[in-house]
Amino acid sequence: MVVDGKEEADGGSVDRLFHALADATRRDILRRCVRGELSVSRLAVAYPMSFAAVQKHVTVLERAGLVTKERRGREQLVRTDPDAVGRARQALDELESAWRARVDRMSGLLTEDAVGTGDSGAPAHDENTDENTTEGPDG
Repeated sequence: MVVDGKEEADGGSVDRLFHALADATRRDILRRCVRGELSVSRLAVAYPMSFAAVQKHVTVLERAGLVTKERRGREQLVRTDPDAVGRARQALDELESAWRARVDRMSGLLTEDAVGTGDSGAPAHDENTDENTTEGPDG
């Protein structure tokens, strides 16, 4: 992630995190594994895709640090990393903070500009028009 021209020191882990979360199947795998560890073969039954495709989704999640895999016998068990959601939240909080600061700076500049030009933001009042007259269109 690049913020204010500086790339993140951890080499793109936030990019991998959000790339992994961008796919609905991977989000669903993550939700299923939050409830408890599941084998890749058990996960594969739930999706209309090949076992290999589900393995690839799990690999993307693992590279992003969202899940861990542990081999037990012939099965690979997938478990959600509870700290991963915290990392995603922290990244979003940092983005929100950066954008709020930008909006605040823009608001401050607009206020300074309005004060500098004497524009109060209120509609201009034409002194030649009396809004309280009861005269009709004929004068």
